[in-house]
Order: sequence, then structure tokens, then C-alpha cells
Amino acid sequence: MGRPRGWAAEQTGRAPMHSPGRPGVNQRETKQAFWKYIADGLPSEGAALACGVSQPLGPRWFREAGGMAPISLAPHSGRYLSFTEREELALLKAEQLGVREIARRLGRSPGTISRELRRNAETRGGTLKYRATVAQWKAERAAKRPKTAKLADNERLRDFVQARLAGVVTDADGKPIPGPNVPWRGRRHGRRADRRWGTCWSPEQISQRLRIDFPLDETMRMSHEAIYQALYVQGRGALRRELSACLRTGRALRVPRARTRQRGKNFITPEVMISERPAEASDRAVPGHWEGNLVLGLNSSAIGTLVERMTRFTMLLHLPPMPGHVRGGGVKNGPALAGRGAKAVRNAIATKIVALPGQLRKSLTWDQGAELAQHAQLRIDAGVAIYFCDPRSPWQRGSNENTNGLLRQYFPKGTDISRYSEQELDAVAATLNCRPRKTLGWRTPAEALDELLSLAQ
Repeated sequence: MGRPRGWAAEQTGRAPMHSPGRPGVNQRETKQAFWKYIADGLPSEGAALACGVSQPLGPRWFREAGGMAPISLAPHSGRYLSFTEREELALLKAEQLGVREIARRLGRSPGTISRELRRNAETRGGTLKYRATVAQWKAERAAKRPKTAKLADNERLRDFVQARLAGVVTDADGKPIPGPNVPWRGRRHGRRADRRWGTCWSPEQISQRLRIDFPLDETMRMSHEAIYQALYVQGRGALRRELSACLRTGRALRVPRARTRQRGKNFITPEVMISERPAEASDRAVPGHWEGNLVLGLNSSAIGTLVERMTRFTMLLHLPPMPGHVRGGGVKNGPALAGRGAKAVRNAIATKIVALPGQLRKSLTWDQGAELAQHAQLRIDAGVAIYFCDPRSPWQRGSNENTNGLLRQYFPKGTDISRYSEQELDAVAATLNCRPRKTLGWRTPAEALDELLSLAQ
């Protein structure tokens, strides 16, 4: 016969706890280590392996927490028994030591040890047995204080947040305009793909607007962090996760700061940054310093632009698809064959710039695009020093950016640039070089370059 009903609650002084499965073994310390590795910039799989758990478990923890470390994993305060102390307690209990002796060795009060042995004991076999893993699991479950999310309780507040976050776009007459039909796939929107239309207020805008629209209603208050958690953290409820598509980033998960700091290109080193460029290039007093970039079109088409800083003389690079290129296909992790890959751009620049006199081949400043990943070989082939701008700093190539804007008159956005031949590109470049510029005293770039070459001779 089994134990009478209510025996476990009577013995432990705690309501029965229904087991969700195998108790986790010291997961608190493991998860703390996991999120530490995430903060250091490791991917989820790498962080899981680094802290000693299976690789698929890392993405699961990351996804459940919405990409941010849970507040519940704060460092242990020491007020409650730790898993290490529970392991020591189980060993001392197996040695038949009394409660007071165990308390003396652990540095805890006898009442703490007595309650621990009673409340967190294992009762499955009909007897009270103390095991550290089961005791830790019971203590963690008892310590949880589930609190209903504010948006789940307050329907008025939830409707306000959803209306500002994912409300329908309307015309001047109030007629709804649905916009593109973008299904939710549980991931960020693709590059240059359709986005879901909505009112798309940011969580901070919603939070601050609540104070203006409801100045006397304290129930209509919510922090922007609470809105983010309602979108990203599983179990917070109230807001559907697909509404994260209405955020400006459109991310399905948050991105730790350490990962954003690692987005720099690995082929760029401090000695090739623009801060190391000679001062003569900055004041435009000496010719031979160039700026470059790509002008992009449809179907992976592109042309390269080279602009001399002093004279604004422009050269255009023809970048046709390389042999073996197949539209819509390609070899995974293979070389870029669309014409704007590192090899194609390196060869085009070297071919164009080598034709110039030596005094006009001093330096080239580029943005941090991967198309110039082979800059070391280009330095050898063309004999020109290569420098890279700071991230998101197009003004450091001001002459090139201005010229690219002029080129859009000939190669508008949304057109296929690959249909133009090298002869046609040279004709457009010659047209720009014969256009007078205010910054050159209304001389043309071609005239300014000819004057420099004649003086040099």
C-alpha cells in the first residue's frame, strides 16, 4: 500500500511539486557562464560548448531569453544555500551526522539545515531522502515568484501599445492601406526585402507618449524595456513575437553589444586606417591621392569609381561577371564571380591605375567593403598605398560620394549596370571630367589634371 494522500505535504511542510522531468544539475552556474561567454561575443553554439553543455542547448537558452541575460541569473547573494553547500550537506547527512554538527561545518544555523532537510527532500519513493540535485531543483522552483505581465492584465494598455507598434497605415480619408504581405518566419527580414507596414513607433516613443496622453492615469505607464521583453522573452506573453517585425531593426532576437563590436572586417588592421594616411592627402595640396567605392545596380551589377582628391578627376571601373558566373546560383563559400568580388575589383583597379604616371599613384582611400579584401595584393600590383575609412563615415571620402551622386544621373538606382560596356563607361567618365567645377575655379577636372602633368614635366 502506498502512503496516504497528503503525506508528502505533511512531512515536508510544502505543497506537492509536480516534476516537469529530469531535474537540472546546477544549471544556474552553467547559465551564468553561458551568458558571460555571450557577453564576450561568442555565438550561442560556441558559448554552450565553452560552458560544458550540448551545442543545441545554447541557441535554445538564447532564444528563450530573447537574446539578453535574464535578471534571475544575478550573482548569488549568499543568503540562501548554494548547490555546492547542498552537495556538502548531502555528504554529511550520509555520514549520519546530526543537524547541529552539519550546521557548524557549513557555517549555517541549525534551523536552516533542518528546514532544508525537510522541505527539499525527495519523496518519490515514499520516504524522505536528501539529494543535492533534487533539493536544488525544488529550491529553484519554490523561489520563483511568477508575476503576470502588466500588458496581460491591462487590456487598455495593451491595445495602446499594439496600436502604436503595429497599427494599420491609413490614407487621408482614414482608409486602411495594408502594404506588402510579409509572412512571419521567425527571423529577421531579408536584405532588401519587403517590410511589414505599420505605425511602427519605437518602444521608447510609446513609453514616453503614455505620460503625455494619460498624465493622470498611473495605470497607463510602462517602460520601453518591458515592451521589448514582452516581444522577445518567451513566457512574458501579451504581445505576439511577430510584432517584432514592426521594430525599426526588424530583429527576431536581440543582439548582444559584444557581437555588434565584432562586425568590423577582419582584413582591416590599424595600420591601414585613414588615421594613418599622410597629411598631404588631407589638405589636397599634392595630387595622386584617390578615393574609391562601388556604385551598385540590379542583379549584383556594379561599377567602380576612382576620384582624385585634388583635381576631382574620375575614372570608372568596368566590372563584368567573371567566367563561371551563374545568375541565381553559385558555389557555397566559393569566390565571388558576379563582378564586384575582391578579385575582380583588385584586377580592375590595378589595370586602371597602373596606366597613370608614378606621381599620380600615391594612395587610395576606400570604405570598409569586402570588395577590397585583397588590398595587400593590390598594393603590390599597383604600387599604391591603401587606406580604409572609419565605419559608417562616408564623409571621409567626400569627393567620391559627391561624384557617385553625379553618376546616378547616368546610372539610376534600380537599373542593371552590367549592360554598359567599358567604352560607354569611359565616355561617361570623360563627360564628367569635362564638366566645370566650382571648387576648381570653374575649370574642368581634365584641365586641372593636364595643368599638373605639364608642371611636373
